[in-house]
Amino acid sequence: MKVLFIGGTGNISTSVSKHCIQRGIELFLLNRGTTGIKIEGANEIKADINDKAQVESVLKGHRWDAVVNWIVFKQQEAERDIELFKGKTKQYIFISSASAYQKPPTHPVITESTPLFNPYWDYSRDKIACEERLNRAYREENFPITIVRPSLTFGNVIPVALGGWNDYNIIDRMKKGQKIIVHGDGTSLWVNTHVDDFAKGFVGLLGHQQAIGHAFHITTDEVLTWNQIYTALADAVGVEANIIHIPTDFIVKCDKSLEGGLTGDKSNSVIFDNTKIKTFVPDFKATIPFKHGVKRVLDWFEEDKKRQVINKHTDELLNRIISEYEKFF
Repeated sequence: MKVLFIGGTGNISTSVSKHCIQRGIELFLLNRGTTGIKIEGANEIKADINDKAQVESVLKGHRWDAVVNWIVFKQQEAERDIELFKGKTKQYIFISSASAYQKPPTHPVITESTPLFNPYWDYSRDKIACEERLNRAYREENFPITIVRPSLTFGNVIPVALGGWNDYNIIDRMKKGQKIIVHGDGTSLWVNTHVDDFAKGFVGLLGHQQAIGHAFHITTDEVLTWNQIYTALADAVGVEANIIHIPTDFIVKCDKSLEGGLTGDKSNSVIFDNTKIKTFVPDFKATIPFKHGVKRVLDWFEEDKKRQVINKHTDELLNRIISEYEKFF
């Protein structure tokens, strides 16, 4: 099977790329080569996807069993890909987002038929617009789409709501005994999926004839409260988390830019029904518990001090929110 990834070296896609090679897939990676990450066994094509003439030149003569663009965020980018790959691939997989699902949800269990509606986050609305355009291309032009909606999926990043991801701030704060913000009372439910588990389900969809025209989410079945998530992270660090619970509304009032990721995503309880991906990919099963996955993340950060970046702006923001909250409570 001949597959093209546009991107392929990001947080999620690096693991998926490696799983493809292990499965014997002939994998091509089209990117600018700026991450420094090399996928052994993959064919590299250096180009900027936003330079249409350049991409058409380097891909001339190629036909694909599947194309996956990991970096489509706007409707015009989806439109560009329809033009680039119409008649040149048997399957086009769009990476959407589970944050596109209805916020707040009117039913506690999320399935692929849950409405797409997020009035709080531009990122999610843009993903919805991309889905709508691609679905129209499928219906009207027979463009062979498959849509995948990851929820929070982590590899070498710290998967928390505030103070984590590529920054080391939350680990540094835990080590120093500083206060850690947990939104709400910490009892809302959330799902953190390790990239290696996600990759098992995703690779099973590549070249899957029956997946054309369908949408899927791929997550772990392990559902934790945010209190449990932060406690597991603190356990991996070897400390006890000094947690302060602050209402989401208060946090957003302190910094409006946090509304999308909190009100539009992580402050809502989510329980994903993974029946559909398990039906289409029968051997898919998430097997990495969060406490084990996050230990891997911490070990990766600890291997190299250069990875332990403290974002000054993030620390200032967290301290300001805490200070403002403690004036009143």
